[in-house]
Amino acid sequence: MSGLDGIGVVGAGGEGRAVAAYLAARGLPVHLCTRDLGAVEEIARRREIVAAGVLDGRFPLREVTSDPASLAGRAVVLIATVTTAYPEVAARLAPHLVAGQVVVLFSGKLCGSVEFAHALAAAGAPEVDVVETDALFAARPAGTGGVTVLGTKGWNLISGGSAAAVERNAGLLREWFPMLEVAGNPVERGLHDFGAVAHVPIALANLGPIDRAEELLFYVEGVSPRTIALLERTEAEFATVARAYGARLLPMTEVLDRYYGCTATTLLDALRTVEPYRTIAAPTSLDHRFLSEDIRSTLVPLQALARCAGVATPVVDAAITIMSVLGGEDFRRTGRTLDRLGWAGLGHDGILRRLGAGDRVAGRAA
Repeated sequence: MSGLDGIGVVGAGGEGRAVAAYLAARGLPVHLCTRDLGAVEEIARRREIVAAGVLDGRFPLREVTSDPASLAGRAVVLIATVTTAYPEVAARLAPHLVAGQVVVLFSGKLCGSVEFAHALAAAGAPEVDVVETDALFAARPAGTGGVTVLGTKGWNLISGGSAAAVERNAGLLREWFPMLEVAGNPVERGLHDFGAVAHVPIALANLGPIDRAEELLFYVEGVSPRTIALLERTEAEFATVARAYGARLLPMTEVLDRYYGCTATTLLDALRTVEPYRTIAAPTSLDHRFLSEDIRSTLVPLQALARCAGVATPVVDAAITIMSVLGGEDFRRTGRTLDRLGWAGLGHDGILRRLGAGDRVAGRAA
């Protein structure tokens, strides 16, 4: 990283602002890049983020810009945009990246680092390390000048476009974010995303209120014992696909406990008592990232990986079909396909080799 310095944060939604404030609070030089400077007018004018909640204070930024060329000199570039924008973001960044930089994705969903690395290569970018984790903050933008941080996860996983990229960068990321552990592969990391398991089933169980834009607390009023049955079936399908690719998933109740210190023994109680979830409102439209992003960037690649491995995923299949009909969009075509991962035509064995997971799968089969 000789000649490179500072941290670039791409994206100024809740997660981007929270990440920028968190790193600035540690005294690191942060450069915030967003396409819409009007949405961060006060942040840009003052060159600082005002944070409230579990992260509280005023945190200075080195730069606030809409020009991706400003990222050329940054040692680390953090991507905190929606995952459905990854191909576009990679294409915009590619001309400005230089060899030796590290790209870190926040909330990459399933195999986000694989997709982003493939998109960068297709756009002619130099070779850079691409690694990923999940969203680490439950955060919401506060006007054009700040962010409200409802909670900080106490645990999450790191993976990457290659095992070597993870090995080179895990130490630095864990220095900044001590809650992180290294995942076995991108499938293990992506399928531990609790939101990806929960958002779509809960939304499907509340389609009427969401479509009518009724007020509903998503994790408190939107769940019931039957909703939990749907969630648990979805979780079981995630776990089966994970095993087919050399990974083992923690139960959702344990994931929530690691996230936020939830001691409830049942999933229903956990969802209703996790503090950062208590005030989260349900979407007021079916065209919301709780649905579109998790379907495109987790359920679609999950289904494709399942089919390669000969694994049945009837609940996931049904969710994709129902939402494709309601949304008037073929998510199997517009989502994160194997082609967008650079894995088209590889088959199960070929993907296992790319993941370096073949020996683990063979060991479990034995």
